[in-house]
Amino acid sequence: MKEQARFWRHPAVPETDLLKARYVTHRFSRHAHDGYAIGLIVEGVEEFHYSGTLHRAGAGEVVLVNPDTAHTGQAGVPGGWSYRMLYPSIDLLAGVAAELGGPYGTPHFPSQVVRDDHVAALLARAHRAAERGDALAASTLSRTLFARLLTRHAAPRPPSAPPAGGRKAVREAIDLLHDSLVDPPSLDELAVAVGARPFALLRAFKEATGLPPHAYLTSLRVRRARHLLLTGMPAARVATEVGFTDQAHLNRHFKRVMGVPPAAYQRAAGTYKTGGSRST
Repeated sequence: MKEQARFWRHPAVPETDLLKARYVTHRFSRHAHDGYAIGLIVEGVEEFHYSGTLHRAGAGEVVLVNPDTAHTGQAGVPGGWSYRMLYPSIDLLAGVAAELGGPYGTPHFPSQVVRDDHVAALLARAHRAAERGDALAASTLSRTLFARLLTRHAAPRPPSAPPAGGRKAVREAIDLLHDSLVDPPSLDELAVAVGARPFALLRAFKEATGLPPHAYLTSLRVRRARHLLLTGMPAARVATEVGFTDQAHLNRHFKRVMGVPPAAYQRAAGTYKTGGSRST
């Protein structure tokens, strides 16, 4: 069956994107989101590596990916998988958690694949309402969904623990990469800048982020590209602004992380802003 993907902004809940897709051969490269990835497998099976574990999610199961946690995504059966995904921001879910009287801080989902028929049905209804552009129903159902997920499946976020002696170096290396999208340092240069040995920094960086520095940089570039595309900046210029070699380079990495090419992402954002049709 042909692969299809449609990406759009939520019609009424700020800081939330949505994806409806079917993938067969597409493989998501190892990446991390700056918010949550919450989805319902509609058909087939998705496999994804997450924090050193291979997970399999089948039809009717809910996938819960925490922010800034490296993961992949690929078909778990020959026919691929189809799913409906929501991508709420950290601030949005933290706000819902606060309204529910939860502890201060970033909500955390300890299980990445859960079987909860009530939540699955609620997610499907919320997603379909957003697909129709029904702002009132979509916002009501989406916020109800987030509240139900938090009360049933969230827990306090565990403390991060980079390797002993590497915490400061990793933090400084991450800051340098944020500031060096267009002209990043080599691993040796990065290590010198943070006062570490290259291999020790690489090991500490991967343990702390789930990604080696070059893959983390690609993820940062895609995040920045998303924000620039939302401003209406042409994709060719976006590629230059974030440090990709050219538009083809941007297209390849953007789709591996987001599941859709930059042009489709930008069209979805543009039709939402102008109030036009969101069909693709």
